[in-house]
Amino acid sequence: MPRPYDRPWGAEGAAAEHWGGGPWAFRDPDRAWGPSRRLRLWVPVFLAALIQIPASIWLVKSTESEFWVAVATIGLAVVGPIALIAARRFPGPVVALITTAALGELLVGAGGGPPPIALAFALVGAIVRGARLWAWISLAAGWSLALVAGILAPTDAWHPARVVGTTLGLLLVMGIGEGLRSRRERIREYRAAATRRRLTAAEEERMRIARELHDVLAHSLSQINVQAGVGLHLAEAQPEKATEALAAIKATSKSALDDVRAVLGVLRGDADEAPRAPQPGIGAIADLVASTEIPGASVELVDEFDPSEVPAPIGAAAYRIVQEALTNVTRHGTHVNRVRVSLTDDGGLIVEVADDGTVGAVEPGRGLLGMRERVELLGGRFGVRTQGGFTVRAEFPRKEPA
Repeated sequence: MPRPYDRPWGAEGAAAEHWGGGPWAFRDPDRAWGPSRRLRLWVPVFLAALIQIPASIWLVKSTESEFWVAVATIGLAVVGPIALIAARRFPGPVVALITTAALGELLVGAGGGPPPIALAFALVGAIVRGARLWAWISLAAGWSLALVAGILAPTDAWHPARVVGTTLGLLLVMGIGEGLRSRRERIREYRAAATRRRLTAAEEERMRIARELHDVLAHSLSQINVQAGVGLHLAEAQPEKATEALAAIKATSKSALDDVRAVLGVLRGDADEAPRAPQPGIGAIADLVASTEIPGASVELVDEFDPSEVPAPIGAAAYRIVQEALTNVTRHGTHVNRVRVSLTDDGGLIVEVADDGTVGAVEPGRGLLGMRERVELLGGRFGVRTQGGFTVRAEFPRKEPA
């Protein structure tokens, strides 16, 4: 059963598919979700500046600090927001610089310095942008120095309550950064998987169309070549036979053109304008065998299978297997006197095309590879035998795989 987002919704089906294909698709899934890159860069800068700089000025005034302490407090408070401007391009060095500035504020700033908002943004940004090692090492080094300094030179600003609160706050910030990083990686993996699925589907469709074109053109052109040779050979001695050969060439070329138009119509997406001839199936194999001419050889069909029991995809694949096998005999067969096409029932459809010709070295080409792919995609088995001639054998299940 198709899901709601698998079907176009509304009058503009194409537009619905572009936007996700369903009533739940409120945005383009291929576009990045969230604030813009410019916004993600400048909002942390402004927030850090808006909080740290006024807070540092207030601390200087409230504590009546000395001039050099006031300059250090305000100057270090300005360093963080300014450094955040470069966080996108240099996330590692920026987090190290801002950690150093925050440590300086804690040790020499008035009242221990303002809240390290820039440090929080720098840590999260470094983790999300792939500089995790910089973030963790900078935080560990800065925090260790702060603890050692607090033990060796205790101050009123660096009391146990602040140590615990700052520690918990920094751990929370690191947890947020790791969570955002994990979410970004999951989104990246999801998009990569979706891209791979689209490429795989497109590749499978290209392979299917290539197989169809190869089978249609190879068989038709081989038959046209045979009929043309017969016509040229009998043009003077038996003109009526030459006329029959030309008529056969005309019929074969027309059928091939119709098949090619149908395949190209699917490729262009205008299948509604393509010929509406049904896909050949197992019932058309008899006509295929009857119309196939191999110089110096007889072609016979042994049909012991009920075509009504064959699903359409398996019937179409069986037809293409026989068509390609006969084409190979026409093009590559040597000293062939007899070709036997058999359709038998052995718990499933067994298709064999055997000739009694001389078999040389066999190098699998596009034809054999295409036949194997057709059979295996439907859950069957494919093989060839080279003893006593060349035999192609395809075994199909009675039902196509779910």
